[in-house]
Amino acid sequence: MTAHSALADKTSAPDSLDQATEALAAVEKLYGEARAKVRAQVSDAGEISAQAFELHQHTTHGMAWLATYVEAIREMIAYAQRMRAEGRYGEIEDLLTRVGLGEYCAQIFGGIPMNQGEFVRPEDFGLSAETIASLRAGAVNQLIANGNTGPHRARLVALIAAQDSAAMIGDAGLDDTMESIRDEIRKFGQGEVAPHAHEWHLANAYIPLEIVDGLSALGVFGLTIPEEYGGMGLGKIAMCVVTEELSRAYIGVGSLGTRSEIAAELILCGGTDAQKQAFLPKIASGEILPTAVFTEPNTGSDLASLRTRATRADDVYKISGNKTWITHPVRADLMTVLARTNPSEAGYKGLSMFLAEKPRGTDEIPFPAEGMTGGEIEVLGYRGMKEYEIAFDGFEVPAQNLLGGVEGQGFKQLMQTFESARIQTAARAVGVAQNALELALRYASERIQFGKPLLAFPRVADKIAMMATEVHIARQLTYFSARAKDADKRCDVEAGMAKLLGARIAWAAADNGVQIHGGNGFALEYPISRVLCDARILNIFEGAAEIQAQVIARRLLEEGN
Repeated sequence: MTAHSALADKTSAPDSLDQATEALAAVEKLYGEARAKVRAQVSDAGEISAQAFELHQHTTHGMAWLATYVEAIREMIAYAQRMRAEGRYGEIEDLLTRVGLGEYCAQIFGGIPMNQGEFVRPEDFGLSAETIASLRAGAVNQLIANGNTGPHRARLVALIAAQDSAAMIGDAGLDDTMESIRDEIRKFGQGEVAPHAHEWHLANAYIPLEIVDGLSALGVFGLTIPEEYGGMGLGKIAMCVVTEELSRAYIGVGSLGTRSEIAAELILCGGTDAQKQAFLPKIASGEILPTAVFTEPNTGSDLASLRTRATRADDVYKISGNKTWITHPVRADLMTVLARTNPSEAGYKGLSMFLAEKPRGTDEIPFPAEGMTGGEIEVLGYRGMKEYEIAFDGFEVPAQNLLGGVEGQGFKQLMQTFESARIQTAARAVGVAQNALELALRYASERIQFGKPLLAFPRVADKIAMMATEVHIARQLTYFSARAKDADKRCDVEAGMAKLLGARIAWAAADNGVQIHGGNGFALEYPISRVLCDARILNIFEGAAEIQAQVIARRLLEEGN
């Protein structure tokens, strides 16, 4: 537990949570005004116009970012209130909250970075200067002035540097059970994975099967699978904790469970009883390693344009077509393949999902299965599992392995997995960002320049402070989306927000980590170079940032119609 400050112990300080709640009301009103303006801009006769929506992408996507920031502020306040009520709100927690609230309020009114070169400002939504000024007055101005200040950043970094480890800056706010799970996974990640991760990355080597076996023994592959099918029956919060800790050690290892999570959720939500009994226990135990086979070379996020065909021939389907960006397919035993079973039905309606079994391959013979060939795609980062293009030519799948036993349900079945996949990707982003923070802090503490550690220079310390703050924000937003999923609520917006912000934060943390390392950060021998490459993919897979913003904005604009 961190030391408590007098500031943190006050229950009604004028610049504390009461002020933050007032500021939240102001930014919520700003969002409401912006949403109304954007909706009018993209509507035709009261309905959202696809053409206008696309024409005004800067403001529609900007609205998604604004909504994400408002949710982040809401969750920072909720976190502080919970922690204070439990007597766990120490000085570090207080500083993370103050710096985060002040900075995010400042960005809402000054410009939210959608990436390094695109910003969205209140004026972009058509809001008047008077409206903006009135909403920024009072609590918001005070929070901005008293939140992300030099003294607060300096104190935060001093407290962080005084810790034995930067493994967790501040209390994550979870219960003892989740923290016990974190400790167990952390021991495995830091003991068995982290010391070798950079070596695997540089060699573009597979994650050793001994590590896979270790994950199986820990129950990682069956974490959220119900106990009746051999899993642990835990919720998405547990998934986030496990994924974060493994990704902190190496994103490749943190992502091994993603394939099992997607396959299991597909089968749980859409499979027949026989399919559940046949596949789920083996996925949970790690006997079956799955891979997702959805994307095609010319479609990307446009799944409605998929061309891969699955044609029924007696008691089998024959699959023909090309797929790309398939992760870990060589060593996989089961492919979840999205293919078109009805070529006369355009768009999503003609798609079906298949549980396609295959033998494991090797580097020498990657696909020892008739009707299936492929070639590796060399990548900058996100290694350890390897990416492939795959060509199917009459590859046979038993008809009984059509997911759910009914054609035309594939896209609907896939959509049911997107919430969990994006929550898990947000957790991967938190783990990668956490790793970047730790590497940067260690280097800044040990590297001596001009007679003192880099950390003694304010610009370096400021980077560390903001990295720590944003990792905390991303973590809380990810937990928020996981709690919604565990409560069986529709949470596509919440999951999308967590993924959208988490991916940007991971990239910023990795980039700042390289900057702190200076020239050494550009050297392959330093692990931060790997983390930078790994972080870059987070803004692309499981929904590119632009697609993610598009989905969030569309949902928010359609609400209440």
